[in-house]
Amino acid sequence: MKGGIYSILKAKFLINDDAAKNWQFIIFLIVLALIMIANSHNYEQKTYRITELDKEVKEFRSEFVDRRSELMKLKMESTISEKMEVKGIFPSSVPPKKIKVLKEKEKGFFEKLWQ
Repeated sequence: MKGGIYSILKAKFLINDDAAKNWQFIIFLIVLALIMIANSHNYEQKTYRITELDKEVKEFRSEFVDRRSELMKLKMESTISEKMEVKGIFPSSVPPKKIKVLKEKEKGFFEKLWQ
């Protein structure tokens, strides 16, 4: 056991006759470690980006709600009438009447009924 650990510490496995196989394996492990580091780095970047986008979505959603409530307030009849009073336009006291326009065929039909 001592001989095995001692040879590993002295790195004899890198200078032996079959050292080429060991070097290939070590290079493979290094490339694999680099790929894993790059993958975890990309994962963390995407996680941070997702967090930023979630915050941005929440901000936009709250802004949307604020704007929508502001719009609802502006569309109210009382708000519109207040703004029109400044310009001298007041709401009508007489309700509007609906005017129905008939097509030519309908006009002829109704005229025949009344005669």
